[in-house]
Amino acid sequence: MSHAPTLPSSAAPDRAVGLWFMSIVALVVVMILVGGATRLTDSGLSIVEWRPVTGAIPPLTEAQWLAELEKYRSTTEYQIQNRGMSMEEFKVIFWWEWGHRQLGRLIGLVYAVGFIVFAVSGRLRGRMVAASVLFALGGLQGAIGWWMVSSGLVGRLDVAPYRLAVHLGLAFIIVVLAWRLAMHYLRPARAAGSGRDAIAWAFAAAVLVQVLLGALVAGNDAGRTYTDWPTLGGEWFPSSYLAEAPWWRNMVENLAAVQFNHRVGGYLVFAFGLWIGWRAWRQGHRVTGAVIGGSVTWQLVVGVITLLNAAPWHLGLLHQGGAVVLWLAAVHFALHARAVSRYRTPEIHAAQASAGVT
Repeated sequence: MSHAPTLPSSAAPDRAVGLWFMSIVALVVVMILVGGATRLTDSGLSIVEWRPVTGAIPPLTEAQWLAELEKYRSTTEYQIQNRGMSMEEFKVIFWWEWGHRQLGRLIGLVYAVGFIVFAVSGRLRGRMVAASVLFALGGLQGAIGWWMVSSGLVGRLDVAPYRLAVHLGLAFIIVVLAWRLAMHYLRPARAAGSGRDAIAWAFAAAVLVQVLLGALVAGNDAGRTYTDWPTLGGEWFPSSYLAEAPWWRNMVENLAAVQFNHRVGGYLVFAFGLWIGWRAWRQGHRVTGAVIGGSVTWQLVVGVITLLNAAPWHLGLLHQGGAVVLWLAAVHFALHARAVSRYRTPEIHAAQASAGVT
């Protein structure tokens, strides 16, 4: 009697550990969206100090609120853009940034408690290094967040765009590592796989590059500067593409250039994604293929609508949330694409494809 081959399993399921990692995934996704809202509401520079512990306590008295506002008045953003801001207006942007930082503290606390409990009980065996790296990346993200904010306090109206890109890029790395660890414990058989499909990994890399290009657009407020489509400022190719010197500054600080790059990147990712989605579907990863195809279409449509409406916060967050979904789906397929051809016979592959196995 023959038995159907199955994917090798490297670990037994551990629901508690998997759900803990999945809670980190959910919290980081919320953090990405709150961070996006903080940026879109111009709130990120309202707190001018980095106090990882004592900063958890907000101003409680009128004198403390006045002191915070006075600190904000020293920033270039206040002096040029928000001069004369009332206390009530200041409180709105303060609470956005305070909530963003508080959520970061919550993530660190949830991770630290879970890490200690599961490490001591031996339930992270086999993934201790990965879990430790994720812990370290979380701490690094906090430091990069302050590195980003500090760049916008004096001499600039906003944070340095390239620092925003680094901050967002690391958040996307953190969320996919946490999700991968969650899958290892929740569905270890699915988590197994060689993941050596170069084309699938190229698509995942293209998605991440597009996210970074989007961060440069956001960091320069370029989405609120050129709001026509399909042309850009009435041109098919911006005549000011290389207006800055040296040339590399155009790639990070030239509003026309960064938006043009993001647009072209979006078209390429859309076409690439449709093909990758079809390829995933053909290999039996039907849900993943549908998510990839649907996500790239969503991103293109919502991206254009967001642009035409000068990037209101609600559309900006829909676009950013769609990028997270596309990123996770792209990495999922990259991790599993070769597993199909290596571990399944054509007969098993056909049967699982017809059953909708992903």
